[in-house]
Amino acid sequence: MQFKYPELLWALLLLLIPIIIHLFQLRRFQKVAFTNVKFLKNVKLQTRKSSQIKKWLALLARLLLLACLVFAFAQPFTTKSDTFNSKNETVIYLDNSFSMEAKGNNGSLLNEAIQDILRAYTEEDEITIYTNDEAYRNTSVKAIANDLIKLQHSTSQLSYKSAYLKGKQYFSKDKASIKNLILVSDFQQKDEPLAFDTDSTIALKLVQPKAVYSNNISIDSLYISKYTTENIELTTVLSNQGNPIKNVSVSLFNNETLSAKTALDIEKEAKTTFTIPTNTEFNGQISVEDASLQYDNNFYFNINSTEKIKVLSINEASDDFLKKLYTDDEFVYESFSYKSLDYSKLEAQNLIILNELNTIPNALIIALKAFKSDGGSILIIPSEDMVINTYNQLVNSLRLPSYSEKNNSEKRVANINYDHPIIRDAFYNRVSNFQYPKINTSYSLTSNANAVFGYEDNSAFLVSNEKSYLFTSAINNTNSNFKKSPLIVPVLYNIGKQSLELPKLYYSIGNTNTIDINIQLSQDAILSLEKNDDKVIPLQQTFSKKVSITTDEYPRTAGILEVKENDNQLLKLSFNYMRSESNLSYNKLNANSAYTVDSALVSAIETIKSNSSINALWKWFVIFALVFLIIEMLILKYLK
Repeated sequence: MQFKYPELLWALLLLLIPIIIHLFQLRRFQKVAFTNVKFLKNVKLQTRKSSQIKKWLALLARLLLLACLVFAFAQPFTTKSDTFNSKNETVIYLDNSFSMEAKGNNGSLLNEAIQDILRAYTEEDEITIYTNDEAYRNTSVKAIANDLIKLQHSTSQLSYKSAYLKGKQYFSKDKASIKNLILVSDFQQKDEPLAFDTDSTIALKLVQPKAVYSNNISIDSLYISKYTTENIELTTVLSNQGNPIKNVSVSLFNNETLSAKTALDIEKEAKTTFTIPTNTEFNGQISVEDASLQYDNNFYFNINSTEKIKVLSINEASDDFLKKLYTDDEFVYESFSYKSLDYSKLEAQNLIILNELNTIPNALIIALKAFKSDGGSILIIPSEDMVINTYNQLVNSLRLPSYSEKNNSEKRVANINYDHPIIRDAFYNRVSNFQYPKINTSYSLTSNANAVFGYEDNSAFLVSNEKSYLFTSAINNTNSNFKKSPLIVPVLYNIGKQSLELPKLYYSIGNTNTIDINIQLSQDAILSLEKNDDKVIPLQQTFSKKVSITTDEYPRTAGILEVKENDNQLLKLSFNYMRSESNLSYNKLNANSAYTVDSALVSAIETIKSNSSINALWKWFVIFALVFLIIEMLILKYLK
């Protein structure tokens, strides 16, 4: 027991006063004459004895009364901590990622945590709360109650280590204060292990609320599986976490109209196919009925009117392989001999291919530089007997490495950069026993950076930079069997497709997406993205024949957006949340030297408060004083 005002305990010395008065009182018994002296002596002895007992009991009650009053004014208290006078700082991380949509006993896991905060803290308590994308520093529950109630789920999640390090930054530099950091999350299993550094200055508590449902159905992706002149077949991929489920209802909507509905059984993964008419604009939404996480139950996509990509080839070798690749359904392909080239057609193209020219004329170099600066793509396939100087004049302006010496030794194309954007999605697996193409003669480069393909000696076969591409060898049938290799199709096809980034079926929120809008804007005109009453002007770059827009932080919610020039709608774009939060596998938490574990936030908060709170006892001593006062009165009045 401790005292708030221990100096008042000196008042206990005042208890000596009633003791002294009791011991030195001057009152004496009077002598009374009585005929029976023996009887009188017995009565006198009994009276004096009972009177002394009564006085001692009254004195004891009076002393206890006064002592209790002194203790009450000194304000005694008890506490579980020796640092009760220190400042107490509490920082709470609320994981508002989509996995916290999982149902708990009283709503979603996120809402349960918010309600615990609102109940556990008073209006005077100072706290700091931060989420994956918001922070409320040194504030009160009253000030941020509405913000917490309206808190939305975030498209991105901090790693657990980042959340820990970020929370440490919110504490003051006061070394004497008690610092409590609470991380509230379901702690899904991620690629990195769950580990925190031990910090003796911070008390780390992990709160892991539990979900009621162990199943979750997610719509993961969608792609065109078959394309005909009449119909388009769309295949939807669904996944399931937990036990197998039967008769899962899957619906397809066009705008708000139900177009098709099916049911399927799903164990771990399932696919279903919908058919829609070709050459029609379709603003689609696929929905599934699921009681667990809600964010992954809808998947948006849209099909706009098709735009064809313009490809022009300048040849001094056969271009038959290019004609087979750039077909009429997706491309507008034109071919010219370098001697009969119509320079007026260059400006309107999206991709220009130099097909094994021996030399590049100055006029063509100048035209290609202007074409590149206007957002065009260029693919260079060298000749076996090229004039290196003329090539280097062009490739240097394209920020590509220069050609150096010619190599007449045979090489194999054995290195594939599977992470390069051209071939990132071209292979299902990374093949190790591939039959690699051979090259008879090639040219060295001053740098092998940004290589898409490389030889066995790690020199480059194909390099790229900002939509400019450079082969180091002729690929005609005499010099190489690359045309017969399966590599040629995805490489040249994707180079053509990426020369104009036409809108895809859908995009993922949280990624940086670049989209080319095939339009010629007037000066000072801009494009905007609109959804309902929300309007944003994205980052955009205007060229003579297109506008490239980049989406990064916007949009933040899934759905279909309109691309507009003023009030003129150009096309629509669909955005979906990434499905990384759909996994229901969680880390198993065990308390250790670095942190403690709780299953509910309210219990963690109560533990912190009880460790730092005091138990005031002065009221009890006031009650005891009243009790002893009553006891003294009863002794004086009734004790005979």
